[in-house]
Amino acid sequence: MKKAISTDKAPAAIGPYSQAIEVNGMVYTSGVIPVVPSTGEIPEGAAAQADQAIGNLAALLKEAGTSTENVVFIKNMEDFGTINEVYAKYFTGTYPARSCVEVARLPKDVLIEIEAIAIK
Repeated sequence: MKKAISTDKAPAAIGPYSQAIEVNGMVYTSGVIPVVPSTGEIPEGAAAQADQAIGNLAALLKEAGTSTENVVFIKNMEDFGTINEVYAKYFTGTYPARSCVEVARLPKDVLIEIEAIAIK
């Protein structure tokens, strides 16, 4: 059985998909971009976008009642260090497994997208 997870504290889906799905105690999120949910605005710069995207993901996972294992996608690997500094504010101790890849383009031309698979 699968259950859709959604919150207005993270950006709404911009297509025919769910923000997250729970199946057998596992939560799978869609990619989360750095859109401010209340305004639809996108912050300027890699650090501000990383903070917003990870904050959006945290809000979605909180709605699901879970902890995280993460995957990160960034538009420009030159922002890797900046994004890591923001990432370290949200995740401490034993860091989650993750991948980080550079992509040519992301939705709304944002600089970062993050998704997660989490155990509930």
